[in-house]
Amino acid sequence: MKTRDFLKAGHWPTLVAAFFYFDMSFMVWILLGPLAVQIATDLKLDPAQKGLMVALPVLAGAFLRVVNGFLVDRLRPRLTGIVAQVVVIAGLLGFWHFGVHSYGQVLALGVVLGVAGASFAVALPLASRWYPPQYQGVALGIAGAGNSGTVFAALFAPALAAVFGWNNVIGLAALPLTLALAFYLACAKDSPSQPRAKSLTEYAQVLRQPDAWWFMFYYAVTFGGFSGLASSLGFYFNSQYGLDPVTAGYCTAACVLAGSLMRPVGGALSDRFGGIRMLTALYSVAVAALILASFGFAQLWLGLAILVVAMLALGMGNGAVFQLVPQRFGAEIGVMTGLVGMTGGVGGFYLASSLGFSKQITGSYQAGFLIFATLAALALLALTSVKRRWRTTWTAENGFAAARI
Repeated sequence: MKTRDFLKAGHWPTLVAAFFYFDMSFMVWILLGPLAVQIATDLKLDPAQKGLMVALPVLAGAFLRVVNGFLVDRLRPRLTGIVAQVVVIAGLLGFWHFGVHSYGQVLALGVVLGVAGASFAVALPLASRWYPPQYQGVALGIAGAGNSGTVFAALFAPALAAVFGWNNVIGLAALPLTLALAFYLACAKDSPSQPRAKSLTEYAQVLRQPDAWWFMFYYAVTFGGFSGLASSLGFYFNSQYGLDPVTAGYCTAACVLAGSLMRPVGGALSDRFGGIRMLTALYSVAVAALILASFGFAQLWLGLAILVVAMLALGMGNGAVFQLVPQRFGAEIGVMTGLVGMTGGVGGFYLASSLGFSKQITGSYQAGFLIFATLAALALLALTSVKRRWRTTWTAENGFAAARI
């Protein structure tokens, strides 16, 4: 791919705005994960409560992605993003002003943070609609690399909380969101090529297509693994290796950085070699890494290295899935982004909460890791069963032949 051709193919200011909006939103979305140790200490939470606390924003974001997917087709991506960002900023400032003093209030905050997680269903259609099929992988990989916002949360939230208190970090988080909103207002534009708004009946028809359910399952594993680990590794490193919150945040940031930076690489390699080939290899690596991680090796460096590999595979897998989605559902990219993103969030909720419940019930995180490794293995088997049909039935009628499957 030539960079010059790519820049001419779409609208790069919108692509950058989509990335920055998504990046800052994701930073806020998993904010409770890096703060989990400090919040749990103050509110005296058990492992199961910690798991649910960090998982709830992921679940709320999952279902709100469907709402945003619907609004994107009705209001267009740019306006939907503006409304969502204003809601999150107002929510953060409200909880900061009145304070968070109970577990119930933390869960309520988690629902508000879920609105930030739903930015996925805005940023990707905003970018995707500007680019032709042969550039979908790299364009959506760049926009989707906003996953890297989770790195900033892991790096800075525990350290800021140690100095200013974790409640004040909630208020501070509104500042970068406001900056991202200003940049978004200045640079983001809707593509002149917009699909017509669909009725609820037409949205339901998408779910009658088996391929929609396959994509939802595949993303539940790749993004579910990424977001679930990003949310829960802070308390995992604290509990498993006895690290203080700040050091645990640094280890989490290393894992998350690996996964988020590799998302556009996964998309670009899928453009070149085909999304199916990439997903097959990446699911295999993820299965092996998750099984190894379940043993909870005593050496921190070894456990960290294995989790970095797992996040690399899952992050690249996110890019590979969304290299395929626009090829199959180009006219329904808004609703499909919402549906696929929703199941990705559901997968993240499951992993983050199951790690907490696994620790609470068995005294170990092994069961949580192994069950998710099993889901990744099932995704690999399912991909093997549909790949021949996809390669033989996706035709050039809608431009599919311009990209690799």
